[in-house]
Amino acid sequence: MGSALSETNPEVSSASVSDAVLTRHSLRAFTDKPVDDSVLQDIFTKSARAPSGTNMQPWQVHLMTGDTLASVSGAVLTAYDNDEPYQAEEPYYPDKFFEPYLGRRRKVGWDLYTLLGIEKGDKAKMKAQHRRNFEFFSAPVGVVFTIHRDLNTGSWLDYGMFLQNVMLLAREAGLHTCPQAAFCGYHQAIRTALPLTADEVVVCGMSIGHADFASIENSLRTERVGFSDFVSVYR
Repeated sequence: MGSALSETNPEVSSASVSDAVLTRHSLRAFTDKPVDDSVLQDIFTKSARAPSGTNMQPWQVHLMTGDTLASVSGAVLTAYDNDEPYQAEEPYYPDKFFEPYLGRRRKVGWDLYTLLGIEKGDKAKMKAQHRRNFEFFSAPVGVVFTIHRDLNTGSWLDYGMFLQNVMLLAREAGLHTCPQAAFCGYHQAIRTALPLTADEVVVCGMSIGHADFASIENSLRTERVGFSDFVSVYR
């Protein structure tokens, strides 16, 4: 790990930041090795230093292990297996995909399925792989993130910065994560197993744990477009 940024000497940099950014990727298989409570508390306490408009700190975190994790996972799996409709309270994806986003979405999907030996049109295997989301990919720690339903776009942007902190600090601690929008559409099932208030909207789920690198899906590395494809420089 790199040295922590010093509040007394803010020019001292942390060598771990770039490594954390470059080694973070969404894991889809974890070992059952537990994560110490103290490590999780440290990650989330530091993550709360994320910026937010007028310091509103809009994040609410439901951190789960053991029986509670199994209960939430079981409730969502039941809904999924019963083909209950996916009903997110706030839209995550556009109603209709368009380029270049459609092509990027398709590529990562087929890259994953190719690794797993899932052929086009094999809906049963696709559904089984998607089902793994709701098992938290066998991670020992699962998280449901929520936000007050009366907060607006700015607070959702703030939330993204908080989530990024969680994922990067997990890497610094030697852990991996998978942020999962898949949980948004099963908030009703989640509510049967987790005491969310009526004011809470599910933002996403997240799996946290130690990577199982024996699983081929964890060899997937998604591509990124080049600097000039998304940055316009003005002088």
